[in-house]
Amino acid sequence: MEQQLTRIAVKIGSNVLTRRDGTLDVTRMSALVDQVAELHKAGVEVILVSSGAVASGRSEIHPTKKLDSVDQRQLFSAVGQAKLINRYYELFREHGIPVGQVLTMKENFATRRHYLNQKNCMTVMLENGVIPIVNENDTISVSELMFTDNDELSGLIASMMDVQALIILSNIDGIYNGSPADPSSEVIREIEHGKDLSSYIQTSKSSFGRGGMLTKTNIARKVADEGITVIIANGKRDNILVNILRNEESRMKDEEPSSDMTAQHNSSSFVPHSSLKYTRFIPAPQPVSSVKKWIAHSEGFAKGELHINDCATQVLTSDKAVSILPIGIIDVRGEFEKDDIVRIIDFEGNPVGVGKANCSSEQAREAMGKHGKKPVVHYDYLYIE
Repeated sequence: MEQQLTRIAVKIGSNVLTRRDGTLDVTRMSALVDQVAELHKAGVEVILVSSGAVASGRSEIHPTKKLDSVDQRQLFSAVGQAKLINRYYELFREHGIPVGQVLTMKENFATRRHYLNQKNCMTVMLENGVIPIVNENDTISVSELMFTDNDELSGLIASMMDVQALIILSNIDGIYNGSPADPSSEVIREIEHGKDLSSYIQTSKSSFGRGGMLTKTNIARKVADEGITVIIANGKRDNILVNILRNEESRMKDEEPSSDMTAQHNSSSFVPHSSLKYTRFIPAPQPVSSVKKWIAHSEGFAKGELHINDCATQVLTSDKAVSILPIGIIDVRGEFEKDDIVRIIDFEGNPVGVGKANCSSEQAREAMGKHGKKPVVHYDYLYIE
């Protein structure tokens, strides 16, 4: 792994950016912009995934009649997004840094072509020194097409843009080994692959966001499995972003914070690793390919299912690089075309992965159970969970 973080994604939650009454916390927002600007000037490419549009609009607009949840969300986000991006524009302009708005929807990740189009857009922005500020396009999204919340969106963006770290800023210090309200609870500093956290996670949702710590944990696990470091931290802590990056670079070098970062930052504000609280999901040692990253996050767009037998399940879940051959398929459910995403279901009915179909559902049924046929899902387009 490189010894310096050069590209990161930062997700800023609604509860970090808004006060209790739903108005934008401009002081906190300004402090975060100052930190991002500092990192940007130190050579770190930063992609911001920012919540706050709906909460911001809620404080501006007072509907004359009661609206349903979708109408309310569309109205508040339309007004709030303009307010939010304008504030970011003004704050970053003080640092001489241009920003660009990227509004997206879940369906924009459904096809490889749309996925790569978004990636190209943000790559061009970064190459030209522009900080992308990403949010869901709530104005035209409807319930069934929405992301779970911006945590899910940030995971997709982090994978798509091949970042080295995803930092999710919430209003608590990380994942606790008990209730955050309990004084005896402590922040879990590191989470290894496969660690069961079900007894720790609080299921309550945030005041203004749609998700909670359970969503954050699920997204963090998936992104970390793709070889990306994921950090959950408190966005209300002073200098949190700068301190996290300096700690991470120190960790990567297995020594004190690097002299180049120290030279560019005020050393008096540095918080040693031992006292800085945040939860870090340890990334898988081997990053997955760009295509597999897309497939890993595409389960929600699956058009059908391939059910495989006991033998195929055992081989598939081993360390071997194998494709899904017709001989191992016992059932094909749903209708799909070549290049559609399909779920892989084991012989006991459990989902084990997702992949891009190499043929239509009709062709898969025709080849099912036969020897000597081409793979229905090639290994290069298969992601095992």
